[in-house]
Amino acid sequence: MALPDSVDDVELDTEERMGKTIASVKKNLQTVRTGRANAAMLDLVLVNYYGAPTPINQMASISVPNSQQLTIEPYDKSVLGDIERAITEAGLGLTPNNDGSLIRLNIPVLTEDRRKEMIKQCKAIGEDGKVAIRNVRRDGVDTIKKMEKESLIGEDESKSVQSDIQKLTDTYVKEIDSIVATKEKDVKTV
Repeated sequence: MALPDSVDDVELDTEERMGKTIASVKKNLQTVRTGRANAAMLDLVLVNYYGAPTPINQMASISVPNSQQLTIEPYDKSVLGDIERAITEAGLGLTPNNDGSLIRLNIPVLTEDRRKEMIKQCKAIGEDGKVAIRNVRRDGVDTIKKMEKESLIGEDESKSVQSDIQKLTDTYVKEIDSIVATKEKDVKTV
């Protein structure tokens, strides 16, 4: 692996990768069910469409007629069964009702046990995000240490940049904690 030209490149790359991790955590948390209907719940559900895994939102119109129901109207009616199967297999705890032209998903009110499960799922997603952030930090620090070893930068600059990367890490970890706490609050709301 070629070393970057400057420590600024390392810091920018580290910050960019941490930002992408935050975006990924937010996207994954959107798919966690709260007590209300939300089209984003189906974002990670993939349907086998002519042999290719395809997100539902690319092959159907998803609407929220009321707070407890989603309707999915495929552009191609021949895939209704495939969409129904994908939703059932996705493990969302939802039972699709197919009426021949669209699929209705009734969102049941979450029980206390189900809420606890969802909160655990939120925490797991947050923890995965924190691990990813720490891996990015490790990569950045390793690169800085290699640059120091190759005498491209001095020891003082190396320590300073490592400290900056650690501060970035702390900031992003706190951001993940607050995002997860917000989602947990959302799940707890009856």
